[in-house]
Amino acid sequence: MEGFSLFPPPSFWENWLHFWRFEDMNVLWVLMGSVLLGMSASVIGGFAFLRKRALIGDALAHAALPGVMMAFLLFQTRDPLIIFIGALCSSFLGFFLIDWLPKNTKIKADAALAITLSFFFAIGLMLLSFIQGMDVNNKSGLDKILFGQAAAMTEGDIKLLGYVTIFILITVVLFFQKFRLIAFNQAYARTLGIAVNRYELLLALLIVMSVVVGLQLVGVVLMAAILLTPIAAARYWSNQLAHILIIASLLGALSALISTQISYLAPAMPTGPWMVVSLSVLFILSLLFAPQKGLIKQHLNYKRLRQKVAEENILRTLYKLHERHQFSRHHFTQADIQSFRSMPSSCLQSTLKKLNRQGLVQSSSQGTTLTQAGLKKATQLTRRHRLWENYLNEQAQLSPEQVHQHAERIEHILTDAQEVQLQQELRNSQQDPHGNQIPGATLSKEGGGKN
Repeated sequence: MEGFSLFPPPSFWENWLHFWRFEDMNVLWVLMGSVLLGMSASVIGGFAFLRKRALIGDALAHAALPGVMMAFLLFQTRDPLIIFIGALCSSFLGFFLIDWLPKNTKIKADAALAITLSFFFAIGLMLLSFIQGMDVNNKSGLDKILFGQAAAMTEGDIKLLGYVTIFILITVVLFFQKFRLIAFNQAYARTLGIAVNRYELLLALLIVMSVVVGLQLVGVVLMAAILLTPIAAARYWSNQLAHILIIASLLGALSALISTQISYLAPAMPTGPWMVVSLSVLFILSLLFAPQKGLIKQHLNYKRLRQKVAEENILRTLYKLHERHQFSRHHFTQADIQSFRSMPSSCLQSTLKKLNRQGLVQSSSQGTTLTQAGLKKATQLTRRHRLWENYLNEQAQLSPEQVHQHAERIEHILTDAQEVQLQQELRNSQQDPHGNQIPGATLSKEGGGKN
């Protein structure tokens, strides 16, 4: 196609370099504000997420709308501080209703949240429509609060955003231990003498402030995503709360950086929606590629576990075949193995090949036999299987017919220490519930299956 190019035009790279030189102070202010918002909202949203109040941010953002409109109606100004205080009061009122209704009425928490969200948002839209019909100055741009518009932010908006987000981050750092304790175990926190209600109120204030201060940048509709998506993504990277919050804040900052740059390079693209899109992409990448909890890693672990179980089942089946023939016969065909353990021939062949490569079995024209290493491994598996059968029979009062399937699963994950503990608790029992002898901890071909 004529004029088509896979590479961006030179003007794109010029604008890209211009962005990173930070020659435009407005761009720098917006970038700093977006990064701070991304970090603070991600951190404070983590506590709402951990307390199973994930949608509280969405409700508070919608509850802030009538406060913004009432502040404008009362003072006829769009001063950032006036608007902020109005939204703060309205959101706090919404938070109070969400908290009060389930405690004092038969309304459930989710219903209270939905009622508050829709009620406040409807009032806010009615007030917005009323203001649009008035003949007053400074009313233009109020509708931008619905979806956010970074380009409409003034220097005063950016400064207020910076002050509030820094205050939020500092407060979280100072009270991190108490916030963590309250998030996980309020009853224990009370036994330590911590004023739980006071810190819950402080945490609510930080959540409300984070929501309100981000409305101009992200908007009412998308604010919940800024609070929740980073922490949801960060949980795939760590199990420690401090690390999770740090990762969440970095993801929030990265999304702000990406969205601000896209908005600068393509002025028709608003920063707020792109911030949410960036966070969603980062969440998907975390979901797929996180080193321990990612879906790909889990899939690989599951495949390895299935292969390990298949290999160990074949080893134990070969041991049982040896045992049935008093260890006088050493080679067994695939039909012999399948008579004890039903599995597809293709799966059996591939598993035997892997065991052969590991030096645990040897295959020949006569059939398959265990090597010395394979016999040692098979003996250990059989020992653990029969010890666990005994344990379930004695301690859980399961019948001999019930214990086999349980032991089939647990034998693959028992450790050496657990094996010793089982033997001690079973008072060195010699036979399983089916009357089969429990092999010793070590075994050779000459020694047979007897202690």
